Amino acid sequence: MNYRTSHQIRTQADRLLGPEVSDVDGNTETRSGTVSLFNGPAPEILALGSSDEETVAVSDWLKARLAEGAQPDEIAVFVRSRAELGRAKAAVEQAGLPFVVLDDGVEPADGNISLSTMHLAKGLEFKAVVAMACDGEVIPSQERIETVGDEADLQDVYDTERQLLYVACTRARDHLLVSSGEAPSEFIEDMRGQTTLPGSTQPNHL
Repeated sequence: MNYRTSHQIRTQADRLLGPEVSDVDGNTETRSGTVSLFNGPAPEILALGSSDEETVAVSDWLKARLAEGAQPDEIAVFVRSRAELGRAKAAVEQAGLPFVVLDDGVEPADGNISLSTMHLAKGLEFKAVVAMACDGEVIPSQERIETVGDEADLQDVYDTERQLLYVACTRARDHLLVSSGEAPSEFIEDMRGQTTLPGSTQPNHL
């Protein structure tokens, strides 16, 4: 039983992974038969034409959540790495909202939107989440891909990169936005259920 994430968010995020999930500690969990206890709005997945368009779209989405009654500390924006934090800051600043950047020594703060890399997402929970800057050159990490030596290593890169995005998406209880500002990651297409692309671990179903 899933008590944390709506049925709509969980089923959309499930398209990223196979029937079993292995975390960074090597623990394996079977997800078949998982049931969420509540429903919510469908996640939004946006592939924008530029980072400027993404900034505007994310800013508008954040303001809409506040207009619905969400508090800033109930919202988080996750990005793949610190290199993309500037894009998250730009969107939150355009919305005119206070924020705190999480790291090993900084935790979510009352009255502030949390900005963080996906690596720090595990264990957190928010009413609304943005997984931002999911561009094809960002996730899966091109730097990691370029260092692999064989097919098994490449698959491991894809699997762990998918897990990063999956964890970030499932930090959301009610609302989820996944966005890209340039050519979108193949993971976005997988979440849409439109196609199976290189590195996919399972077929996608509408």
